[in-house]
Amino acid sequence: MKSFVFITTEGFTFQPNSEADEPDIENCQVLGYGDGETPREAFKNLIKNNTYLMTTTFDEIICLELASEERNYFYLNDYKPIMVV
Repeated sequence: MKSFVFITTEGFTFQPNSEADEPDIENCQVLGYGDGETPREAFKNLIKNNTYLMTTTFDEIICLELASEERNYFYLNDYKPIMVV
C-alpha cells in the first residue's frame, strides 16, 4: 500500500504572531494523509476517515505520493544571521 499527502493552494495563512489584517503568506495547506494502491483509493480513504472535509469550502485538492516517511526538521532561526546592534 502507498502513502499520499493531500494539499490545497486554496485558503489563507498568517505567520505566527502576525498582527496583519490580511494574510501575509502564500502557501499550500495540508488537508491530510491517506493510504491506498492508487491516488483515488487513498483520496476516498482520506474522505472516509476525515468526514469533516466534506463540510469545508475547499475544492481543488492536490495528491502527492510519499516516496519515504523519513522526516527531517529544519529551523529557520538556525540559518538567520545574528543581528549585532
